[in-house]
Amino acid sequence: MSARRSTSRRFWRDRRGASAVEFALIAPALILLYCGMAELTQAMMAKRRLSNITASIGDLTAQASQTGPTRTTDIFNIGAVILSPFPTTSLRMCVASVIADANGKATVDWSRASATDMTNCPAKGAVLTDVPVAVLPASKSVILARASYVYSSPIQLILPSPLTFNRTLYLRPRRVDAVLWSNAS
Repeated sequence: MSARRSTSRRFWRDRRGASAVEFALIAPALILLYCGMAELTQAMMAKRRLSNITASIGDLTAQASQTGPTRTTDIFNIGAVILSPFPTTSLRMCVASVIADANGKATVDWSRASATDMTNCPAKGAVLTDVPVAVLPASKSVILARASYVYSSPIQLILPSPLTFNRTLYLRPRRVDAVLWSNAS
């Protein structure tokens, strides 16, 4: 009986495996935290790159005195390069020229989307009511740059469903009063 007691006491006093047990208890939480931070960081990087794309396509369009199909295709290709290494299949970009008349009514003079299924790219002749007056005063024009991206996490532990990021930016033309559309450019 005393041999059993001494074995039992030695077992409960033995601390050699305590670190392994503690690690086994905390490891799932640490792995979840690590994967979650990786997913959120990747999503933030994709969102930041989308903001850079919107600014770049708008700025490149606003620098020109006229644009056209070839130039906008090149600009959209630049936008796709900025997004790398993320996949570009869900990237949608749009540039448009919006002109305000003397009464401040904002009308789309021309627009071009990178994909035919981009639903938030305004059509030519559309009247926009959401352009702030401080951005587009009467008898002026702006370049509207819009981009959207659907981000799907490769891990899908913390972010199991895709996130859709949208950015809109207004830029004033730099060299002319309004950037013109020319099918030859």
